[in-house]
Amino acid sequence: MSLDKLKLSKPLVASMTDAGFLTPKEIQLKTMSRILGGQDVIAVGPEGSGKTTTYVLATLMKLKYAFEEAPRALILVPDAEHVDHVLEQFKLLNRNSTFRILGIDSRGTIDTQMNEITDGCDIIVAVPDRARALYLKLALNTNKIQLFIVDNAELIVKKGLQLPVVELANSAYKSQHVVFTEVLHEKLKHMISPFMKDSAATVEVDEIDGKQAEVYLQMLYQVPNFRTKLNLLTLLLNDAEVFDKVVVFVNTRLTAQTVYKNFNHNKAGEISIYRPLFFDDQGYDDIEDFKDNPNARVLIVANENLGDLNIQGIPIILHFELPEQKETLIQRIVKNGEEEVIAITFSTDIELIEVKKIEQAIGQKLEVVELPEDLKVVDMAAKPKKKKSDAEDADSGRGAAFHEKKASNLKNYNYSAGTKAKMTYKKKKGLS
Repeated sequence: MSLDKLKLSKPLVASMTDAGFLTPKEIQLKTMSRILGGQDVIAVGPEGSGKTTTYVLATLMKLKYAFEEAPRALILVPDAEHVDHVLEQFKLLNRNSTFRILGIDSRGTIDTQMNEITDGCDIIVAVPDRARALYLKLALNTNKIQLFIVDNAELIVKKGLQLPVVELANSAYKSQHVVFTEVLHEKLKHMISPFMKDSAATVEVDEIDGKQAEVYLQMLYQVPNFRTKLNLLTLLLNDAEVFDKVVVFVNTRLTAQTVYKNFNHNKAGEISIYRPLFFDDQGYDDIEDFKDNPNARVLIVANENLGDLNIQGIPIILHFELPEQKETLIQRIVKNGEEEVIAITFSTDIELIEVKKIEQAIGQKLEVVELPEDLKVVDMAAKPKKKKSDAEDADSGRGAAFHEKKASNLKNYNYSAGTKAKMTYKKKKGLS
């Protein structure tokens, strides 16, 4: 398929060809005509799908004429590294330097950047907080903005930069708004809802690699926050018959201790930490000791400075948090022989970015499982309830996350842990 499908100008076609872009990407085919037509667009696609090239081309096509009195395109990106990347893409495709393009981030002084804007520019690529600071100093005039673009929006949300994005977008009220992101979740929707038009089109591409890795059975639980993760973990692990030998991975040793303290430790040695921070916490320095102890059921392991860890022979691997490097998780879920193993992953909205990267790497989707009906979902915005007294806690006899087992969950069979995990997975997915 040729670049003619994008209906670009001849100079842009020549620039694309010289840069080695000979065929259009799927996201370009699905969004370019909408952007050029003036529609608000939310474009969702993985890393490498061509999002940056798409809006660079659209910006160069939309503006047409250069050297006007105020910037007409504002592109917000999460950090200085992304500013540099976008400027390189403009340099690659803006062959004749037709437009004046300015990059703004924390590496320059406010006064210098104010002077650069005053000297004149057509397109600004900026991090949100610095762009907002310049706007509040009346240096950045948003009245002439025709195209307001937010790139890597999921990372902007992760960095907590929603407020400057919304304020700048609302100030450029006459403009067309375009958002590019790897994932679309509730926190991101909340950020863009104040300025995206109701008629905005959502376009999603999913370029999963055709080559699939051989991995264990996957279960993905999407939860709103850390506290709900704790409740879900407690709820699942209450079923000691299925979860009779589990490794729970977290990112730091402090988080490992937090998870450990959250449990009601009814049986000594049932739940422990791998290389605990404090001597009074139940723990193991050698995972083989955990494997050999029939009374040891759950081992909490921190990814922090972990190194190699032999988890072979453990039927359930649970990632309470997504590791910073996707390879850390992937090497644990790739099949090793004929073992019966199930890999369970918990993910908040913010962590869905890492989930997408893992899916790209293994060439398949992680199956999303519905949350249990009796899970207590914590509303972090709600006011905390009055804490029970010690006497009330003693009367209750059990922790807040305890749930009586349903009659349907009472079991009288004796399958292996791996087989039971698979049966649980099939039941949740409605498979025969």
